[in-house]
Amino acid sequence: MKIALLLFALLVTVSPAFGQSSPEDNDKRPANAHFFELTPRKPGPDFVGQLKLPRGYRVSVWASDLGNTRMIAVAANGDVFVSRRSEADIIRLVDRNGDGRADGPPQVVVNRPGLHGLTIHDSTLYFMTAREVFSAPIRPDGGLGEIKTLIDDLPDAGQHLNRTLSVGPDNMLYISSGSTCNACDESSQENATIQRASLDGKKREIWASGLRNTIGFGWHPRTGELWGWDQGIDWLGNDLQKEELNRIERGKRYGWPYVFENGQRNPQDEPPGGLSAAQWAAASTNPALMHVAHSAGMQLAFHPGGGFGRDAAGDAFVALHGSWNRKPASGYELARIRFDARGQPVRIETFLSGFMASDGGSQFGRPCGVAVMRDGSLLLSDDANGVLYRITYDGAPAGVAPYAPPAEPMMEQAGRGSNVPLALQRPETRTFTNTRLQVSATGFGHNGAIPREHSEYGLGISPALSWTAVPHAQSYAIIMEDPDAASPNPVVHWVAWNIPPATMRLPAGLQERDRLTGQMLEGLLQGSTSHGSIGWYGPRPPKGDRSHHYHFQMLALDRMLDLPLGATRDQLLSAAQGHVLATGELIGTYAEPASAPEK
Repeated sequence: MKIALLLFALLVTVSPAFGQSSPEDNDKRPANAHFFELTPRKPGPDFVGQLKLPRGYRVSVWASDLGNTRMIAVAANGDVFVSRRSEADIIRLVDRNGDGRADGPPQVVVNRPGLHGLTIHDSTLYFMTAREVFSAPIRPDGGLGEIKTLIDDLPDAGQHLNRTLSVGPDNMLYISSGSTCNACDESSQENATIQRASLDGKKREIWASGLRNTIGFGWHPRTGELWGWDQGIDWLGNDLQKEELNRIERGKRYGWPYVFENGQRNPQDEPPGGLSAAQWAAASTNPALMHVAHSAGMQLAFHPGGGFGRDAAGDAFVALHGSWNRKPASGYELARIRFDARGQPVRIETFLSGFMASDGGSQFGRPCGVAVMRDGSLLLSDDANGVLYRITYDGAPAGVAPYAPPAEPMMEQAGRGSNVPLALQRPETRTFTNTRLQVSATGFGHNGAIPREHSEYGLGISPALSWTAVPHAQSYAIIMEDPDAASPNPVVHWVAWNIPPATMRLPAGLQERDRLTGQMLEGLLQGSTSHGSIGWYGPRPPKGDRSHHYHFQMLALDRMLDLPLGATRDQLLSAAQGHVLATGELIGTYAEPASAPEK
């Protein structure tokens, strides 16, 4: 791996074209990137004396010689669970005698290849590998009960296999699935996202996208808003791309891989489908704060207040693992994100430093995991040396406040677009003529069974559709919904608009991207489904459920629609109101037998 990185760095150095935009572009910029990995040095017995903290804070070794200590989760009784990537396990440590250090050797509670993310909720440990999510009850002795596999089909991880998860205030699992690459057009829309899943793993959706690798995320204890730290693109230069702190909201995009920071264009990649970087930027949400490029933010923890500094309540702490792609190096510290009384971030500052040697060419550790302990102190992991550091505050107020962010913000976002009529039953699609579209499909008739290849249990490809022409139509739009789903209701499976007026047929297997190109498809745009993906999302009723009805609803419009990328069904209907010339509908059914295999 290091040889490959060195060769890549040499390529960046000697090739003036690499890392720049094409000659036709106006924003040419050299990558000016570095491969600069700090030499690891073992911390000595007095190393904690070199670590620097604000006045009143102290740091001590809580446990050592633990191996590749990564993510941390603290149980309600104070037990500490830590994932170890290299050892492929999770260990449990306790401090029963209250001396400020872990008692005895750690207890291995579970082994799985590729273990990384973990969290605790209602005395249950949730943990994950790159593609799987598991749960197990925590027994009174600290061991685990029966391990259940909740999810086993997350997308391939590629470059970013260190996935993380947490249970939100709405009692739903949130899963960070990093990109497979530095910057590319992903083959799975679930990569570079935060996903939301039920605690049993049976339902999941893409909550937010365009997030290259948001390992650290959490909910502000007062507002309940979700915040995440995203790692920036490598090989763009010393100061590009900056690390980003994002307020993560349902359905929003955060730029990657085509734009970054405050809408800057990535000179190495272009959006697909003939879209411009400016269009992609207009549809993306800028970060709330930015930090030094390549710092590599890892686990993030909000402090609820109490048992620590008197002004800590509502602030977040993030472990900065440290750069390998910047000279001078960045990161190698624990940073503090200051939030104001309204729960909005105002600045990022160094909290614990000293892991980087004064010579700037070596390091004594790489901060990775951070968590709030039961007494309000902080626990920080160093995955290079297997050390857990405990940070305390002199004269801290006794008793840590419960971490209980309000659930309303997440519930409100999740409920948008639910409990509404089907599109053709809404006033936005009312017409003033008796003209009707005739809609048909290849492979099934009206009220007929949709072939499995069009479902998410099968190939997940869109069906071939055709319809009759409507005089004076300037475009067509499609909304496909399932009103038989429990929640959301109805489920939106397809949103498409600006279908050219001369087009009367769509082939099967359309690409699942914003804008399509090619004969008779040029300019066709696709929006967001209830799954959070773009383009066709096939039927996926619960296994063993009765047949669900899928309504293919067609609109003939007297104009093209001006909608943002990723527009929702409701945005389409709002823009179409008063412009509908005719409507048509085809209904198909689908059921998946309880014994059917997954695709």
